[in-house]
Amino acid sequence: MIIRKQAYARAGLIGNPSDGYHGKTIALTVKNFRARITLYESPEMEIIRAREDLTRFDSVDALVSDVRLHGYYGGVRLLKASIKRFVEYCRNAGKTLPAKNFTIRYETDVPRLVGLAGSSAIITATMRALMQFYDVEIPKPELPSMVLSVETDELGIQAGLQDRVAQTYEGVVYMDFDRAYMAEHGHGRYEPLDPSGLPPLYLAYDDRRAEPTERPHSAVRDMYDRGDAKVVKVMQQIAGLVDEARECIDRRDAAGLSRLIDRNFDLRSEVFDISAENQAMIDAARSAGASAKFTGSGGAIIGIYDSPNTLERARGALEDLGCSVILPKVV
Repeated sequence: MIIRKQAYARAGLIGNPSDGYHGKTIALTVKNFRARITLYESPEMEIIRAREDLTRFDSVDALVSDVRLHGYYGGVRLLKASIKRFVEYCRNAGKTLPAKNFTIRYETDVPRLVGLAGSSAIITATMRALMQFYDVEIPKPELPSMVLSVETDELGIQAGLQDRVAQTYEGVVYMDFDRAYMAEHGHGRYEPLDPSGLPPLYLAYDDRRAEPTERPHSAVRDMYDRGDAKVVKVMQQIAGLVDEARECIDRRDAAGLSRLIDRNFDLRSEVFDISAENQAMIDAARSAGASAKFTGSGGAIIGIYDSPNTLERARGALEDLGCSVILPKVV
């Protein structure tokens, strides 16, 4: 039997990056991009390398470009870490896994390192494949935390829960990472929302503007952990936008949601350094009449447009910068 599983890209609509600071977010899965896992039983345990794991290049410049986009290990390390974490989870839970091997490979078209959660998509799809192969059920609220632990505990990648929650539940998801609630339950409050309430959205990205998530977050995390008053206040303010945004979605208030999206980015820029290349994306979209904020940590933006004319102006301005512009498929 051949098992095929997938997980979609994720875009933070409102509230990020407060998810990493006990805040709230609303995020959505973007079905334009996905990571796919193929797994089947085999005599030996084997991981098949993908395009992102190439070891032959046309030139040294090609190697440098590949490392910048995919890191030194591609996606193989994600599969290894996922399998290790899954086996340990089963053993700790007293689940005996049958003695059988498998071959696994991945493929992905999620743009890398632009805040669309490409790495967690690979891990989430891997977990789904392993669950089916070994007939093991991981409760849905627990799966995002397990996926996150693959990156934080196994690979030392700084990240938050938002991506993994959205990719687990899919669609549009409201998340509350209240510290006390999480300490009691081991996970946050996660609630799927009706995507029909969303206004028209666009998404723009440029992998030349990519940067690792941990780079912009490390300094702010240190300040937050030290109790820096400004950082703590900004994270609280960003989280405070989420319930307002949810009300806007419920009553189909596109203009109100658009203002909150802009406010989200403006607050973020008070504590995070924004590169000129990423600021240019925001400015281009806003100058055309659209709202704009990062989908994650930079390299991709999302926002609302109020008419086809606004969309075309924004598309033109962003494409002039070398960005790709899509309409995200949520449902």
